[in-house]
Amino acid sequence: MAAVPKTRATVQEPSALVALSTASVYPDSTAGAFEMAARLGYDGVEVMVWTDPVSQDLTALRRLSDYHEIPILALHAPCLVITQRVWGTDPWAKLVRAKEAAEQCGARTVVVHPPFRWQREYARQFVGGIQQMGDETDVRFAVENMFPLRARGREVTPYAPDWDPTTEDFPDFTLDLSHTSVSQSDALDMAARMGDRLSHVHIADGNGTARDEHLVPGRGNQPCAALLEGLAVQGFEGLVVVEVNTRKVEDRAEREADLAEALAFTRLNLVAPTTGRDAARR
Repeated sequence: MAAVPKTRATVQEPSALVALSTASVYPDSTAGAFEMAARLGYDGVEVMVWTDPVSQDLTALRRLSDYHEIPILALHAPCLVITQRVWGTDPWAKLVRAKEAAEQCGARTVVVHPPFRWQREYARQFVGGIQQMGDETDVRFAVENMFPLRARGREVTPYAPDWDPTTEDFPDFTLDLSHTSVSQSDALDMAARMGDRLSHVHIADGNGTARDEHLVPGRGNQPCAALLEGLAVQGFEGLVVVEVNTRKVEDRAEREADLAEALAFTRLNLVAPTTGRDAARR
């Protein structure tokens, strides 16, 4: 009987980069996020444009990137409630400015939330406007899944057209696993519906509560590991961004430990298992 050739298990190195959201170090500064991302070995940063003046200043951001030798891979446009006046009050002007900033600093993606319902004119134009802006630049506008608000047995959707962007024909999506936790959505199903338009991931965790927890991946009940491995198997070439909440840590050392753990979890699971024969054919 002929011997069966042995195969040796290996892993396929991912092409996706892993970045740190500057929101992950809050209440530390944007500058602190660049320093920590570089020291921990992240591939780059996603800048959350918000009330920190440095996050709004392209010159300052480029200097931080050059000094720490770490690239700005994405920008999160100022579309939170607390950033309604950052870069003005016109939501389209904010997106234009985010696009220009991304082009100048070499970022590949601008993350944007669906409009709030009270932004009626913006909401009416949003789907077509995002498609048009995407046609005018190489920068991707990746629309992020959000969540309804739940309290006392009631559910309210503050976003339009919807908190789930897969109901519309956007060119690019951001999948946030803390947000799937709050909306009690099946994250793997949402990723499948996004398909090849899924170009950006906010990796975080949650326990399915009504709070947007942004836990370190692996500390909640979201399928973080399964999603990352699935992306690797599919040859995902987008960006995976660690966006976790470290507000309640006791000190900088604990924050650094959490962000190191999140990076290790992401890199460990963002690999595709192969066999020795598969590897030899590559």
